[in-house]
Amino acid sequence: MKYILIVLFVLSVFSCTSVKKYNEQRLSMIPPEKLREDIDFTYRKLQEMHPNLNWYISKKDLDSKFDSLKTTINKSLTPTQFYFKLQPVITKIREGHLSLRIPSKRFSRKEIKALKNKKGLFGRFEYYVEGDHLYFIENKDSIQNIQPGTELLSINDVPVSGYLKKYRDLITSDGYNSTFFPHYLKDVFFNFFVAEKGIMDSAKIETLYKDKRQTLTLKRETKDKKDLEKDKAEKKRSPEKKLNDYVASTSSYNRNFKFLDKDSTIAYMKIKSFSRTFSNKFYKQSFAKIKDAESSYLIIDIRENYGGSLYEINQLYSYLAPEPFVLIKPAQLASSSTPLKTNYFRTASPLEFILKTAAYPGYFIYQTLNIRKGKDGTAYYKMKENKLTKPKLNAFRGKVYVLINGGSFSASSIISSKLKFDRRVTLVGEETGGANDGTVAGFYSYQKLPNSKIDLPIGLLLVQPNITFENTQKGVVPDVEIKESMQDIIDKKDTQLDWVKSDIQKLKDSKIWD
Repeated sequence: MKYILIVLFVLSVFSCTSVKKYNEQRLSMIPPEKLREDIDFTYRKLQEMHPNLNWYISKKDLDSKFDSLKTTINKSLTPTQFYFKLQPVITKIREGHLSLRIPSKRFSRKEIKALKNKKGLFGRFEYYVEGDHLYFIENKDSIQNIQPGTELLSINDVPVSGYLKKYRDLITSDGYNSTFFPHYLKDVFFNFFVAEKGIMDSAKIETLYKDKRQTLTLKRETKDKKDLEKDKAEKKRSPEKKLNDYVASTSSYNRNFKFLDKDSTIAYMKIKSFSRTFSNKFYKQSFAKIKDAESSYLIIDIRENYGGSLYEINQLYSYLAPEPFVLIKPAQLASSSTPLKTNYFRTASPLEFILKTAAYPGYFIYQTLNIRKGKDGTAYYKMKENKLTKPKLNAFRGKVYVLINGGSFSASSIISSKLKFDRRVTLVGEETGGANDGTVAGFYSYQKLPNSKIDLPIGLLLVQPNITFENTQKGVVPDVEIKESMQDIIDKKDTQLDWVKSDIQKLKDSKIWD
């Protein structure tokens, strides 16, 4: 026991020292020549590891972007200031997964504990982005009586429109679709803001509602006993929470299943993230209920689903496929060596380093066995999802609708693309934020820029659905396009789901699918 306590003490001291050192480095000024070295390092690593770097931009144009950036670096900058210079160039590659990690302040355990005992400042609202405007659309706690539909004009006298323009340059979709930006920007706006400005205990804001301007002060409140008890209760993992993958931070489930009508003919499945957690059990139970109820219609809602596990979407597809299928094509690599450049020991504590060292031979053999060369010399990485999969015995045979929007990204786009190509479903909503023809993700090589110490995760796999490519350089286009307005959201009017219900009723009336 004595030795365990000594190890824990050493790890605690190491952690505190690491946080302090990181925060000091984050505020340091880096000479321009060192920053230009980081730019060269970034481009060199991208060329070395990214499997399809010039998919959306030519090498000549990308060379020019990086060269032009270097000419603008003529003074010392902090890592955060440098991030706001380099990241907009990275976005020109138009790969939604490819992004520098913004160098945010790190917190000690004591600071984290203190923050957990306080309520959020901006995080207690839901937002909507339209152009250069940011709106409040939900205020569950009635903070300052801010009404849904209120525009946030400024924060501490700085116009929000300027922040929106600045932060929009930091994100990109896959390819040239534009639907991803408003969905993702509303979720990450305050991540960027806090990384840039720091955590505040209060903020002066100016709002506009029904032509009336108002200046308010938001304050970070301390949680009372009731709030703390609620936090504690939300962390408890009941069987229902496990099955539906409950997320305590958002007080919501990643998965939900229900029937939308009394006779159970319409099944509805909402999937907010393909997290894989307890997905086997969820789909097994849900499709068993559908079979027992003899449902004729299934609605799968993957709006605002930023993706996740290929394993899970392959699993879901197996409950929808009428015959054996291959979900994705073999995943292309930049070279046969890149799977071994994943920074296996990254962020390992001293104890974890020892354990990982012992496990490394197995990891090396596993990675090596999954690499193969094509006839043209191209390297590929083998995965279960690019092999033939049989449909489940209780696979659904009825009419399927899938709801998509600009927040449907990565794995959500891959399964949508495959389902549309196989003509298995009717897609309803708006163009996905992820590309129709695939994306670069899978697993990553985590590079650290040598001088600014900014992290650069580089996806190593070109993951593409097993379809005939259209080369549109856009997202998955729905069969039925229906756009949702801010007022629809405020009024809790789901126009996309309502269209599906109406279409089902027409089919019922004509007895096509009953």
